[in-house]
Amino acid sequence: MTVISSQEPVRIRDSEIFAAHSGGKLSMGCTLPIDDPETLSVAYTPGVAKVSQAIAADPSLAARYTWAHRLVAVVTNGSAVLGLGNVGPAAALPVMEGKAALFKRFAGLNAIPLVLESSDIDEIIEVLVRLRPSFGAVCLEDIAAPLCFELEARAKAALDCPVLHDDQHGTAVAVLAGLRGASTLLGRQLDVSRIVVLGAGAAGAATAELLLAAGAEDVTVLDSQGILFDGRGELSPVKAALAARTNPRGLRGGPAEALRGADTVIGLCSATVPESLIATMAPEAIVFALSNPVPEIHPGLASRYAAVVGTGGSNFPNQIINTLASPGIFRGALDSNARFITTEMKLAAADAIASVAEDTLAIDRIVPHSLDPRVAPAVADAVIRAAQQV
Repeated sequence: MTVISSQEPVRIRDSEIFAAHSGGKLSMGCTLPIDDPETLSVAYTPGVAKVSQAIAADPSLAARYTWAHRLVAVVTNGSAVLGLGNVGPAAALPVMEGKAALFKRFAGLNAIPLVLESSDIDEIIEVLVRLRPSFGAVCLEDIAAPLCFELEARAKAALDCPVLHDDQHGTAVAVLAGLRGASTLLGRQLDVSRIVVLGAGAAGAATAELLLAAGAEDVTVLDSQGILFDGRGELSPVKAALAARTNPRGLRGGPAEALRGADTVIGLCSATVPESLIATMAPEAIVFALSNPVPEIHPGLASRYAAVVGTGGSNFPNQIINTLASPGIFRGALDSNARFITTEMKLAAADAIASVAEDTLAIDRIVPHSLDPRVAPAVADAVIRAAQQV
């Protein structure tokens, strides 16, 4: 078995990057030959009319005779792109093209980017509803909090197809998978671990929620103002709900108070975590510094105190990235004709990712590489099984 390692950083010149993106990264292909009058008549008129008539009589046939059921719309307004922030829809398009390419490469799904010049939820929902016959699922991407929370909830209610905000739930699934691997390696149980989540935005909130669903009992979440606790003033509805369900120790303060004695810290914010605070964590700590392009703490510094260190970048071991999760999740959801992507599907996806890494589990390999061909099929199968139990 070949194990793909991410320990060696990939170094590419800027000129190579721009050359590779020239003309975009996507193209449309044809599944049928069209090279003579007969094949032209089958693919287009007059033959295609018979298919249209059949679908008009029975709309469910569109899933069989068009690509819509296998097409994911990758949707953004460019308000929170990677580590770049609000760069707008045009600048977000290369990233959305890349995500669409990953769906094809890892899960065999067609995907098309839709970049929208709007931050108005009603407008975005109207666009998606009107375009619904064209696609089979929606992957929301790089949309800033708190807009992303309401947008996802509204889209789920308005559309009769799977909807997932990847920055929230794909990240959360990958984090849980990484934590499963690290905990197995260290002989630690999730339900007795003290876990700190730095960041209460899209990724941080979803990660905390999924950890709770997975059985974690001691989760403390911080935003830019400090520890979330029940009764803290001026909290958004999402943060207030988190505060009510986390921080069982009733901690107050900031990172210093949260990290002291903690077993695990998950960085999903742009803040810098001093080395001195990592030194106050429990022995054999787990540190996931996942901010991109600059992690909350350099992995080399974190490894002086932590037993396992993960990052969000490909230039260090243990890359914990939503690419491990979302292609397989969407493949499984579409293959099972699921209406929603449920918490049970996400938990199953995390366990599937962790299971792929079991045979080669090591300090520098707690999750499989995102290029590992086993990952997406394993995740898809797990999601299908979870969907069948609903």
